[in-house]
Amino acid sequence: MPRSSTVSLRLVQLLVGLFLYGASVALQVRAVVGVSSWTVLTQGLENVLPWSFGVITVVSSLVILLFWIPLRQRPGIGTLLNALAIGPAADLVLWLVPEPAGLVGRVLLFVGSIALLAVATACYIGAGFGTGARDGLMVGLHERFGWPVWVARTVVEVTVVVVGWLLGGDVGVGTVVAAFAIGPLVQPLMPLFRRFPWSPGREAGPAPAPLVADRLPDVSI
Repeated sequence: MPRSSTVSLRLVQLLVGLFLYGASVALQVRAVVGVSSWTVLTQGLENVLPWSFGVITVVSSLVILLFWIPLRQRPGIGTLLNALAIGPAADLVLWLVPEPAGLVGRVLLFVGSIALLAVATACYIGAGFGTGARDGLMVGLHERFGWPVWVARTVVEVTVVVVGWLLGGDVGVGTVVAAFAIGPLVQPLMPLFRRFPWSPGREAGPAPAPLVADRLPDVSI
């Protein structure tokens, strides 16, 4: 397959994955049973800023990228598109999808949002353009200060949950479920989204070993 076609198809895969990611975050919000860590912060900021959920997502992503500078991380096209695309997708789906009336509907919507988030994450990371701003922050802390990845992730995510909760973000059972469920759901899906003819490394033999960022997908917006 020509390189130009390969890159174009990888970009399409990236954009589809990012749109689905934004949609899944919006469905979490509409379920109202608790949201993932960074979404708690976004909701909290929504209570104090005159901006939509999606605009806050974009602005906060760009602010987080500023922290990459002292951590010596380098954004790629996937990082920048992640910062710019997920917020508008979330706003669109929030506009289209109402909050379910009953608890059963909200729980089913939340379960669907988690499944969609796992598919979306594997899809956009499988395109091979890198992960998002938030996981880059965690990887940067790991590489710059020698913290174990799990320590960097725990410190960052606990901090954003506490700040978001204090600002009025939705912390609930879904927050805990998201924290423990998304990683195991994403892991088996990752190889499936790296088997397309246009996937990175397919034309040159087996795919390279995953980077730290690939093992730590950005599933916490």
